[in-house]
Amino acid sequence: MVDVEELQSKKLDQEDENEIVTENAAFVHGEPLQDGTGPPKVDSEVEVLHEKVTKQIMKEGHGQKPSKYATCFWAWTESTQHKFEDTWSEQHSVELVIGKEKKEMTGLAIGVSNMKSGERALLHVGWELGYGKEGSFSFPNVPPMADILYEVELIGFDETKEGKAHGDMTVEERIGAADRRKMDGNVYFKEEKLEEAMQQYEMAIAYMGDDFMFQLFGKYHDMALAVKNPCHLNMAACLIKLKRYEEAIGQCGIVLAVDQNNVKALFRRGKARAELGQTDAAREDFIKARKYAPEDKAIARELHLLAEHDKAVYQKQKEIYKGIFGPPPTPKPKKTNWLILFWQWLVSLLYSLFKRERHKAD
Repeated sequence: MVDVEELQSKKLDQEDENEIVTENAAFVHGEPLQDGTGPPKVDSEVEVLHEKVTKQIMKEGHGQKPSKYATCFWAWTESTQHKFEDTWSEQHSVELVIGKEKKEMTGLAIGVSNMKSGERALLHVGWELGYGKEGSFSFPNVPPMADILYEVELIGFDETKEGKAHGDMTVEERIGAADRRKMDGNVYFKEEKLEEAMQQYEMAIAYMGDDFMFQLFGKYHDMALAVKNPCHLNMAACLIKLKRYEEAIGQCGIVLAVDQNNVKALFRRGKARAELGQTDAAREDFIKARKYAPEDKAIARELHLLAEHDKAVYQKQKEIYKGIFGPPPTPKPKKTNWLILFWQWLVSLLYSLFKRERHKAD
């Protein structure tokens, strides 16, 4: 595939100086949370955070822990006897301001405040710091006095003195905060700190959820897309680097849903599809990208690689079929049977003599 240094010099990768444009570096959280009808099995040490809250680390995080009024972004599943909410499968993060959480999330906030960015943990919360004596009306699977298991990954957090939630920010503040996260992700990316970079991109996208984008029009909508789309494209580049091609295709698809002719999205989706062996679909993406960037050498190179790949596959199939059926048999020369030839000559001679004598008699 295309070298990093080569791609950096191409027109395809020169449109936005704030965007990671190389193919260096899914959904961003890493591997999916453990699936199943029951809680995950964790063998790590149990850490007591509170009389009613314990934690077991499933994946180590990095950096500092969030303080009071920090705005945390995380994905979770909740379990009692049965899973009753799963924001992981829905592929969106949840926002929580430490110190301003809802009453039923008190235990969860204690657990999250004791996690590091990127950390995944299993939290056990007693009913007193959960849904209490009444249980949950919204979630029938949560009966009265039910202890809760939270499987949580802390994507990251913002430290703010006043604990300002997204909903309290102006449009400019949210877009500005998202752009800063994107720029931080770019810095991490250049330092090859891929996990940290992807967390920053994910947090930037969290500022611009579907509900927020739906309310924007005109220049504000364009401003938000100018930050949001590059984050998806940068994550796609990360996922290609990590060989998580299906997830890369998904990130490109988000961009193409709002900008169907986006050259970078088409190019990176084509690369991911090519790696998965989906050569026809990859060729379609590259051809469409070439339509809008006809002089781009990176696209031409990928199309050439696909043509060479198809040629190699044809030759390989030809050899396989040749090996199965083999070459056509060569006819063997027949051995001369002199005895038969002699008898044929003798019969022919006698027949000639017989005809001559008969002719004389006539």
